[in-house]
Amino acid sequence: MLKHILKALTEGPVTMPGPAPSPAALEELGQRVAGAARVRLGRSLAIREVDAGSCNGCELEIHAINNPVYDLERFGIRFVASPRHADVLLVTGPVTKNMAEALRRTLDATPDPKWVVACGDCAVSGGVFAGSYACVGPVEAVVPVDLRIPGCPPRPEDLLSALLALLEVADASP
Repeated sequence: MLKHILKALTEGPVTMPGPAPSPAALEELGQRVAGAARVRLGRSLAIREVDAGSCNGCELEIHAINNPVYDLERFGIRFVASPRHADVLLVTGPVTKNMAEALRRTLDATPDPKWVVACGDCAVSGGVFAGSYACVGPVEAVVPVDLRIPGCPPRPEDLLSALLALLEVADASP
């Protein structure tokens, strides 16, 4: 065991660096999301993240869009602590039996207009937890879903693109 620890300390991690996002493309995507939010809502977009029973892989990517690389807040998009201040419920993980009622109540507490986004394979289809005795199923088994973002976990760019698509489609509807 000591041999493995020494090797890890001297040689470093055995991972590859992730692809660097294009700063120009990221800036353009973020500005488009911010503009669509202002057109649709007249203000910035407020997101409430709800973990309905996930493995936390999707949460890591959601937190990444708040880090200095992506910096979601520079586009006027922010995460809020209360569903009463949210426009979007970003739900991750399959809905466990213990979280089903809490998710329904969270949706009820969110003012109109509101959208529900199922984020990640588990939220979209149940993922690796499909059929588990502890899960009700995907998010749409409990509440209506407006947008599904596949991926295990979805990349931060996919999250931004999906938010843009949600706002643009919502803007086109009556």
